[in-house]
Amino acid sequence: MSIIAITGGIGSGKSAVSRMLSVMGMLVYDCDSRAKSLMDRSDNIKRRIATEISPDCISSDNTIDRGLLSRYVFNDAGALDRLNKIVHGAVREDFNRWCVRHKDNPMLFVETAILYQSGMDSMVDGVWEVVASEDTRVARVMARNHCPASEVKARISSQNSFIPRYKHPRTIYIDNDGSKALLPQVLSALADSR
Repeated sequence: MSIIAITGGIGSGKSAVSRMLSVMGMLVYDCDSRAKSLMDRSDNIKRRIATEISPDCISSDNTIDRGLLSRYVFNDAGALDRLNKIVHGAVREDFNRWCVRHKDNPMLFVETAILYQSGMDSMVDGVWEVVASEDTRVARVMARNHCPASEVKARISSQNSFIPRYKHPRTIYIDNDGSKALLPQVLSALADSR
C-alpha cells in the first residue's frame, strides 16, 4: 500500500485535487474534517483543552467554543502549540486506524495543510504539493469564506512562518494557478506515484 499526502497552503486547491481523486474511486482522509469531528466527540480532547489552554473554551453543554479557542491560540504561540499537540496526536492515531481499515487498497491519500507541522510527513510514501500564487489563493479564500484580504493574508503568513527542515524526497508539484489544466496533472501524478 502506498500513502500519498496532498498538501499546500490555504486556497491552493488541495480539496479540488482530493475531490477529483474521490470521483475516481480513490480513498482520501481529510485531516481538517476529521480533526473537527474528533474535537467534537472526544471528551479527552475537551478535557485537555480545558486544562492546557483554558476552561473557558469548553461551554457548559460540553461543546468547544471555537471562536474563543481561536482567540486564545492565535494570540498566544504557546497555546497554539499545545492545541496542535493535542489535536495532531489524535488525528495521527485516527489516520493510522483508517489506514488499517483500508489496508487492502493499493493507494491511499491524506489531505493536510500542515503536513510537516503535524508530523504526518513521516507517515507517507509521497507528497503532492498543490501550489498557486498568493493573489490566486487570496481571491479563492475571500470568495469561499467571505472574508477580507487582510485576514486571508494573515493566515497565509502564519502558514508560511513554518519552514520544514526538509521537503519529502518524493514530492510532486501540482500547479493550480489556473494556467494549466488540473486533471492532466493529477493523472500524471497518479501514474508517477504507482
